[in-house]
Amino acid sequence: MKAAGWILIAIGIIMIVIKGVSIPEKKTIIDAGPIQVNKTENHWYGWPTYVGGAIAIVGVVLLATSKKDA
Repeated sequence: MKAAGWILIAIGIIMIVIKGVSIPEKKTIIDAGPIQVNKTENHWYGWPTYVGGAIAIVGVVLLATSKKDA
């Protein structure tokens, strides 16, 4: 449980710092035999800042409630 808590905290902090990702997508506009026209579009996939904060808080809760090793 401690490892999962640390991982969630790290993911939450990264999501707070990085607001989203831009992924290029290649589309074929015209495909006429040997002639092709392609277009590359960037799609932005973003998330709200509070989602990263919520994930980090869940990680802290997991760390706080996990049993201590003897």
